Amino acid sequence: MSSRKKLNILVTGAAGFIGFHLVQQLLKNGHNVVGLDNINDYYDVNLKYARLMICGIERNRILDNTAIQSEVYSDYRFQKTDITDAAALDALFTEMRFDIVVNMAAQVGVRYSFENPQAYIQSNIVGFMNILECCKRHSIEHLIYASSSSVYGMNNKIPFHEDDQADRPASLYAATKKSNELAAYSYSHLYGLRTTGLRLFTVYGPWGRPDMAMFLFSDAILKGIPVPLFNEGNLWRDFTYVDDIVDGVTRIITGSRSTEETPENRYNIYNIGNGKSVKLLDFIESIERHTGKKAIIKPLPMQPGDVERTWADVSKLAAHFGYHPQTTVDAGVRRFVEWYPKHYGLKASLM
Repeated sequence: MSSRKKLNILVTGAAGFIGFHLVQQLLKNGHNVVGLDNINDYYDVNLKYARLMICGIERNRILDNTAIQSEVYSDYRFQKTDITDAAALDALFTEMRFDIVVNMAAQVGVRYSFENPQAYIQSNIVGFMNILECCKRHSIEHLIYASSSSVYGMNNKIPFHEDDQADRPASLYAATKKSNELAAYSYSHLYGLRTTGLRLFTVYGPWGRPDMAMFLFSDAILKGIPVPLFNEGNLWRDFTYVDDIVDGVTRIITGSRSTEETPENRYNIYNIGNGKSVKLLDFIESIERHTGKKAIIKPLPMQPGDVERTWADVSKLAAHFGYHPQTTVDAGVRRFVEWYPKHYGLKASLM
């Protein structure tokens, strides 16, 4: 598939962190894009509406199950729809005739799954099955979907490789993501649907989620309140800047694999991360350096559902699509710290 071909692309989770950045890049690349999101209140909906506003979608124009035209991008339409609504989803697929579907919609967060497991079953299981069914019925060329590094669960082998054991999930969230991969495999095998699952590692950057480490740590440091540090700081994460994630996704959407595609390999799983594991204390030190403020550390025990270390082996994605993350953790932290006081919660004078 030529990268110059104008594609008709559906991005679910378009008001979310990664979906928001992906939509903008796809539009810059000249594609027609429809964004879909249910705008749930798992975290501050004002942040979601602010992302939509950047893309030309005003809050007061949004109606359920009604596509509206962007006032910024001529090739962008947005529709507030929940992927658990099978009828509304099928109607949209019938109308738009998508080439590619990128499913970023999900109930996210490990710890919230202990409080509200049904939200994960509905969005991540029922909703994902609706996406698969629509892709099958409407002959979609390619479904790309967000999986998670959490599927590796209690695996102790480092770095994580796609062929490693991934059947001991440490949380319900992880279990639902693994179930997505298994369901996608069955649709690729039975119906020839091309599916690509992306095991996302810890993603951060401007417009990031308020429940993620980057936001929580920066917010606490800037406000001078204690930073909760689980497992007393003995945690390592493969922090991946959002632009590198978007670059990987767009390469898969418009690129050609370096190996020949056959019916046997229409199902694929890739790690997508930075390819490095950073200790949380070093991550915090970078935030301190760029904010000019010292963190007040509050050591806490390991939390249920958490793992000590994540680290992506990205060699498969590099070999097939030329993926090479470009953003160092220090550079990514600096960009977030520059964005945060301007756009969310604190005034720049606190810097």
